[in-house]
Amino acid sequence: MAHDQKLHGERLTSDLLLRTKRRPPSGGWRRAVYKSTGGIIHPGESFTELKRRELIGRARTPVPGGHHRVAVLSLKGGVGKTTTTVGLGSMLATIRGDRVIAVDANPDRGTLADRVRLETPANVRDLLTELLHMDSPRYADVRAFTSQSVSSRLEILASAQDPEVSESFSANDYRVVARLLEQFYSICITDCGTGLLHSAMSATLELADQIVLVTIPSVAAARSADATLDWLSAHGHADLATSATVVLSGIRRTSKTTVDMDALRSHFRDRCRAIVDIPFDTHLEEDAELDLDQLTPGIREAYLVLAATVGDGFNDRA
Repeated sequence: MAHDQKLHGERLTSDLLLRTKRRPPSGGWRRAVYKSTGGIIHPGESFTELKRRELIGRARTPVPGGHHRVAVLSLKGGVGKTTTTVGLGSMLATIRGDRVIAVDANPDRGTLADRVRLETPANVRDLLTELLHMDSPRYADVRAFTSQSVSSRLEILASAQDPEVSESFSANDYRVVARLLEQFYSICITDCGTGLLHSAMSATLELADQIVLVTIPSVAAARSADATLDWLSAHGHADLATSATVVLSGIRRTSKTTVDMDALRSHFRDRCRAIVDIPFDTHLEEDAELDLDQLTPGIREAYLVLAATVGDGFNDRA
């Protein structure tokens, strides 16, 4: 009887009932052959297609516990920190089915709001004020204070844009906002200020599950990134330092720099979990609204690699 029940169960599995349909090639001569023969000849997927599918799978890694915080850091300004925040967030939001938000935690006027078309002038300070009057906030309540990219669905919570605002974004403010956002978003990416001692940074690092450290191929920037890792290790955040992803931003193929790129990559690879190159792109250089569709295929691929690398870290603190 038990044997019969087992056989019945096996006959009802998807693998037995459904015929596996191979994915058609996405382009090139493989797709041309596939289409011209009506699908009879299937050359298989290229290495590039297989690699892309593998990267997407890693970027779609489920988030244990339902929420994951990524802090994007740089001691030095002008290295592409905010651009990296938006590029990473946009890629994750595009290929995942859950909600992704980027928060501007700069103590001064941050530029994160410049990277999407604003739907509201509201900012994180307005949200904090309104929270005092909310008994049980809902997603719709929070959404009224965010702007969403049309192309990627990434949401952004801006910092106060008025330079006359004297009330700084404190560590406690960040904790309150972070605890609120974890109820409605799977991934929160924090665009930190340039510095490690400003008001919100202690809470940002305290709550972060992983960090992305952004630098450029220059001696001064590399030393600043190295000093950041040293500081993290010396102040109770050695785990964030060793699990960090270092982004080398604005790499130019035709650059005449004398910086030894192989030595630079090797140094940070020994100190951190991973290192990702983001090549130079004129659309990124504009420092305006970021649209993944306007990036070259190579840049989109670089951000996909970054999203996959960050996705690998989702299970690190499970």
